[in-house]
Amino acid sequence: MQFIVMGLDHPNALDRRMAARQAHIDVCGVMKADGRMLYGVALLGEDGNMCGSMIVLDLPDRAAVDEYLKTEPYVLGNVWGDIKVTACKVGPSFLK
Repeated sequence: MQFIVMGLDHPNALDRRMAARQAHIDVCGVMKADGRMLYGVALLGEDGNMCGSMIVLDLPDRAAVDEYLKTEPYVLGNVWGDIKVTACKVGPSFLK
């Protein structure tokens, strides 16, 4: 199954985001390499600063998404405040 994870940053979380960013990038790199993360972007506010993230995961079920979120550096670093998870189906053009 695929899932969209949208994490919106807490207000004034930019410093915490920057502190956790390399760990987040490292986790995303591992998940991308093994096929569990298909895509990801940083969301930008009107000021051009990062204010959230959107990732597309390919995981067996919602429980696996919740397990990932327990180790996500932006969750552990208190960067993401509002997190929405939505099941989706990635079109065949975008898969491996």
